[in-house]
Amino acid sequence: MKHSDIQKLLPEVYQRGLQTGKPLDALLDVMIGMFSPSETVLEKIDTYFSPYTAPDAFVRYLAKWVDLDRYLGTTTERSSSSQLAPVVIEPGRLRELVAKAAELSQWRGTAKGLQVFLETATGVRGFIIDEAVTDKDSTKRVFHILIRAPQAASQYQQLITRIVNGEKPAYVTYELEFSQI
Repeated sequence: MKHSDIQKLLPEVYQRGLQTGKPLDALLDVMIGMFSPSETVLEKIDTYFSPYTAPDAFVRYLAKWVDLDRYLGTTTERSSSSQLAPVVIEPGRLRELVAKAAELSQWRGTAKGLQVFLETATGVRGFIIDEAVTDKDSTKRVFHILIRAPQAASQYQQLITRIVNGEKPAYVTYELEFSQI
C-alpha cells in the first residue's frame, strides 16, 4: 500500500495529524514496510498455483496438495510411524508430476498409469510393464507384473520402488529389472 492509500483509511483526526506533524508519517512508513512483502506476494499470487510458474520452494508444497509427498519422503509412511528417507527429484520433474497429478490419479492401478508415472518421475522413456509373466514351466503368474526399466533409470531405483509400491494394486506382486531396452 502507498502512503496516500493508508492515509485515506485513517479517521479524519489522524489525517489532520499527518498534515501537522511527522510522528504519524513515520508510523505510516513503518506500516508500508511491514505490508510490502505480503503485497509483493499477493500481486503475483496466481503464479503460485501453477506448477510451471510457482517458485521452486512452493512446488514441494503443491506436491503435498496432490498427495505426491508420499513418494518424496516428506511425510510418514502410511503403514508405519517411521519417516521415509527423502528422495530428491529434480525441480522440473516434480513440476511435471504435479501438473499431471489429476491424469495420473485417473489411471492409478493400471499398467498405463504406472508407466506414465514412472516416465514422468524419472524423465526416462521406455518403461515396459509386462502383465503376462510366466514361470519357467510356462505357467502364468497371476497377479504379478514385471517392470522392465531402462538402464538409464537405475539411478532412480529407490523412487521407482516407492512409486510401484504406491501405484500398483495391493494384491499384485512385482519384479523390477533394469536392462538395455
